[in-house]
Amino acid sequence: MFKIEYEDGNARVGVLKTKHGEIETPFFMPVATKATVKTLSPEELYGCDVKAIISNSFHLFLRPGVEIIEKHGGLHNFMNFQGIIFTDSGGFQIIREGFFIGVKREGIVFKSPYDGKRYLFTPRLSKEVQQRIGSDVAMMLDFCPPYPASYEEVSEAVILTSLWAREFPRDDTQLNFGIVQGGVYKDLRKKSAEELSRLDFDGYGIGGLSIGEPKSVMHKMVEIVNSIIPKEKPRYLMGVGSPLEIIEAVIRGVDIFDSVFPTRNGRHGTVLTWEGRKNLRKGEYRDDLKPIDPECSCYTCQNFSRAYLHHLLKEKEILGMRLLTLHNICFLQEFMERLREEIKEGHVERFKKEMEKVY
Repeated sequence: MFKIEYEDGNARVGVLKTKHGEIETPFFMPVATKATVKTLSPEELYGCDVKAIISNSFHLFLRPGVEIIEKHGGLHNFMNFQGIIFTDSGGFQIIREGFFIGVKREGIVFKSPYDGKRYLFTPRLSKEVQQRIGSDVAMMLDFCPPYPASYEEVSEAVILTSLWAREFPRDDTQLNFGIVQGGVYKDLRKKSAEELSRLDFDGYGIGGLSIGEPKSVMHKMVEIVNSIIPKEKPRYLMGVGSPLEIIEAVIRGVDIFDSVFPTRNGRHGTVLTWEGRKNLRKGEYRDDLKPIDPECSCYTCQNFSRAYLHHLLKEKEILGMRLLTLHNICFLQEFMERLREEIKEGHVERFKKEMEKVY
């Protein structure tokens, strides 16, 4: 299922095998919450060499509904993406306004923002939804407290997360990942990691981070978790997508990432390049004839100037959002490929220093 092939300190390159193919780690997944990466088609994702995405099973449970996805033969056919699909359980919606009602021992009480109907999402129901829509990797139902949260609140989240981990059904139809919680409290992170490690999931998510806490604290929490969960299991830092933060996590032993960072930034005019971030809304790009990044091979960089993209953004044209999103997704895939090569060659620390100069 997962094999480590190269190591450079704690950084490693491996291969994760799923029912829809295998993928080399570390890798980044664009977010397709509602069965779409915003503004992009599957063909454009393939063109950027995207091999894995993540959708949200709770959102899909609400709309369009599990039955409609099943009629298509599963989520891959429904959205016409034949790569690897992870699905989140819905636990992250606890910190999203408009969804969360409360927590019981049995699970999370959610409210649909569409019709106000209430649902009790249990570990068993979460697994059933993910299994029926046919994702390759199912994430367990977890309790993700917001930041900041008190020690008592996070302690309760750890207790319930461990309880739900034991109640989350597992089978061989898909890979099953646990999610370590614990907030920014060292002892709670340690407790959660130890308790979930004993349950022998196929892989482990590191949840409840990148939600407002200081970066140095996030790095420390990652170090604690990765020192405990089994080395031979893939590690997934949820919600991280900026180049420098990815490198910081990789050198601490993380293998998998996802975030709305590249797509959201693209829609708002900010692009990622080998020279750092650029905001193409700024007037300095009004007559700039260069591509976003001369080193980038994406469709946007091969065909359009910064001046044209600046014009589209100023005029609020949808094409501008699409082209910048496409570039950011392609750039991150190229970035991850470069990162894997640096690990294989034993130069990941040097690469980190290189990126620190521009990010």
